[in-house]
Amino acid sequence: METVEVNSVSLKRPHSEDDVANADKVKRQKILEKSQAGNNSGQNIETVTEQPEDAKNEVIPNEESEEQEEEELEDSDEDGDPESFADMMKHGLTESDVGITKFVSSHKGFSGILKERYSDFVVHEIGKDGRVSHLDDFSVPLDDEDPSEETFTVLSDEDKQRLEELQLFKNKETSVAIEVIEDTKEKRTVIHQAVKSLFPGLETKTEDRDGKKYIIAYHAAGKKALANPRKHSWPKSRGSYCHFVLYKENKDTMDAINVLSKFLRVKPNIFSYMGTKDKRAITVQEIAVLRITAQRLAHLNKCLMNFKLGNFSYKNHPLKLGELQGNHFTVVLRNITGTDDQIEQAMHSLREIGFINYYGMQRFGTTAVPTYQIGRAILQNNWNEVMDLILKPRPGAEKGYLVKCREEWAKTKDPAAALKKLPVKRCVEGQLLRGLLKFGMKNIISAFGIIPRNNRLMYIHSYQSYVWNNMVSKRIEEYGLRAVPGDLILKGATAVHIEEGDVDNYTIHDVVMPLPGFDVIYPKHKIGEAYKEMLVADNLDINNMRHKIRDYSLSGAYRKIIIRPQNVSWEVVAYDDPKIPLFTTDLDKLEGKPLPVLPTDGKFRALKMEFSLPPSTYATMAIREVLKMDTSIKNQTQLNTTWLR
Repeated sequence: METVEVNSVSLKRPHSEDDVANADKVKRQKILEKSQAGNNSGQNIETVTEQPEDAKNEVIPNEESEEQEEEELEDSDEDGDPESFADMMKHGLTESDVGITKFVSSHKGFSGILKERYSDFVVHEIGKDGRVSHLDDFSVPLDDEDPSEETFTVLSDEDKQRLEELQLFKNKETSVAIEVIEDTKEKRTVIHQAVKSLFPGLETKTEDRDGKKYIIAYHAAGKKALANPRKHSWPKSRGSYCHFVLYKENKDTMDAINVLSKFLRVKPNIFSYMGTKDKRAITVQEIAVLRITAQRLAHLNKCLMNFKLGNFSYKNHPLKLGELQGNHFTVVLRNITGTDDQIEQAMHSLREIGFINYYGMQRFGTTAVPTYQIGRAILQNNWNEVMDLILKPRPGAEKGYLVKCREEWAKTKDPAAALKKLPVKRCVEGQLLRGLLKFGMKNIISAFGIIPRNNRLMYIHSYQSYVWNNMVSKRIEEYGLRAVPGDLILKGATAVHIEEGDVDNYTIHDVVMPLPGFDVIYPKHKIGEAYKEMLVADNLDINNMRHKIRDYSLSGAYRKIIIRPQNVSWEVVAYDDPKIPLFTTDLDKLEGKPLPVLPTDGKFRALKMEFSLPPSTYATMAIREVLKMDTSIKNQTQLNTTWLR
């Protein structure tokens, strides 16, 4: 799981993609100057960072007192260390470190640049009914209960500021008085509607003061009012949830929801979704929100440049994590070097055979302490090791304040002193230090428990993924791409072994392998023993995967070892300008932008590819199979290639 850093909210896009690209060029030049000039590998792929669909549906509201300061710090300190990013990433992981070692295809690899522009990677969610989410309609379903458009403009900026402070209990006032200029009953009605629509939890009444009319806003029911959207103002005939399609650029799903909640002045936990989507990409997915009108949501299109909302409808249910069928990817690999034959072979293999369903590199973290090592220590019940791995100094790419915090911890083992060096308290290190301060050094288990549950479980899931990757590589090395007796297949939700007489009834696409746990069975061949040997080497008992802390007991699961993408198509196009988009997005189509005009014989070639994948699979691993390239950040930053120009 990727650490989410919530960026500060802006009404305008802070930089165009071209501005970002120009800044990237400066960084890339620095990397190039320090990278190894003698590397003769001609292949390249930039790392994909899409999140797997089993990431948890949890949005943690920011702490008001720390929020702005922390956001500024998280966006700063990028170049504080003299050590270059390339040098720091020498301490990172490579694919072989996490068991990713095999390919299924026989074609020769070639190079290409993935995500040179975030718009080169587009993800469309596929719902449980098989429908692909598209943003193609900005219209709002109106009814008689909806406030007029004037609702959104009748309040001055000063009024809105005062009302927001009242709503969020940021001052000592118990009410806010708004003078009604040009007093009419219609004008008063609009102001009443505006306050109640834009500031949930506030009630209004009309008062006469010195011969003038005032609308008085006050709290309806104390602090709980903000968390619970107004029930009495929602029509019974309308579904309680407004479903909409969210189109976002260069934003993580949870970041986007935090931004939307700030602008709507509601808690983030009234939003629901089926899966998290990549940050460095254009993504389209369905979101549901409790008792916020489509009209209010559509109004955000006028002020949020990173997002567009549309395809509104009212339903009686929220969305649930994992309800989707998968995602459809549209990917551009720029500046490819492969011949037409190589590309045809690679794409035919991807369509007909598929790729190994490895857990991608982002599952294991980007620093010198992989997340699976912390997960292993948790399963071993070695809490001093857990604390040490999270807090000890580590080489590699980290922000300056984290480096200082770790140094202080190593020197003093004093959580209070280390915490003082850490202005950003929402990170895992800050949460653990606060826990140690609260519960003491002799109660690490309780201190660790302060970290949000999903983040804690991320570590042990990472260890499961590490074991699975290694075992699948061994399985393919030992038995190749065919089903063999002793392999596992699923019948419904139940895993059974393939018997000698049935082996011809199955192919490699039917075979699953277990993530270790107390509720799974293992293959009845050499790989079953290999699981036991690997866990024994890690001081774990494969026959006892229950933990004394229930949260950390692993039941296990089954995962297909080969995934064959659906709806695979591809096209090689020529282009001259690396900044030109090579296809139109949903937003381009809505805005009537024409298709890009491409030369027939340009300086560069790009591979445009489309494919659909089921949930919890990594597009990175599909692209790895096409290019035959290590996708780790460590490997990429050491390549003397186009990406580093």
